[in-house]
Amino acid sequence: MIEEKKKRYRRGEKETRTRKYKALMEMLLDRNELSAAEIDEEMDTFALAGHVNTTAAVRWALYLVGLNPDVQAKVHEEIDQVFGNDLKRPVTEEDLKQLQYLDCVLKESSRLYPTVSLFARQVNEDTKISGYTIPKGASCVVFLYYLHRDPEVFPDPEKFDPDRFLPENKFKIPEYAFMPFSVGPRNCLGFKYAELQSKTIVTQILRNFTVKSLDERDKIKPILTPTLHPHIPIRIRIRSRFDRSIS
Repeated sequence: MIEEKKKRYRRGEKETRTRKYKALMEMLLDRNELSAAEIDEEMDTFALAGHVNTTAAVRWALYLVGLNPDVQAKVHEEIDQVFGNDLKRPVTEEDLKQLQYLDCVLKESSRLYPTVSLFARQVNEDTKISGYTIPKGASCVVFLYYLHRDPEVFPDPEKFDPDRFLPENKFKIPEYAFMPFSVGPRNCLGFKYAELQSKTIVTQILRNFTVKSLDERDKIKPILTPTLHPHIPIRIRIRSRFDRSIS
């Protein structure tokens, strides 16, 4: 596929070469710095990350919502205000913008269970932190799983509390204390798409169903390989919100 795409791109159909926005593969071909095998590897990485990370984000969010019926009731109320009784209308971007409490729910889920719970950065200059010198060139690993549980920033850090991210509260969270997609020039390229995708999926599920998680959090241990996933399958009971005979 890459070789065929390369041939078409090199032939230079004008609209392909001059349009404002290019596909990722076209950008990699344009730079002419990577082999076909390296481009193939990059494309696989982006495709896998987009699928696996979104799946993990949705799984943890539904699990936590299923443990907290009060939170779920608020989400259902907000969704109903946007969609009413119309179960068939597709979710639009404008709909998602109105689901602000659901935003808080997804952020709090990402705080407790960031799908990628660590990332590495190289130190560009000698840096002193808490009396320790980190030399230039060293690689530092940031563990988001623990960073997001700093009790000085997030009181009662193990509590699932979406209200932390309400407009009147989120200003209390310092910059870089919450960064599920990393930050800076090397943050996740697809984070906006991932957020939109996760929110759409959760909206569609909770628009139609109630969820009940069957295992408390002390029974589910998160494991990193390479995304954060439960050591055993998460069990969730799903019931139609509109047909109580379905379970």
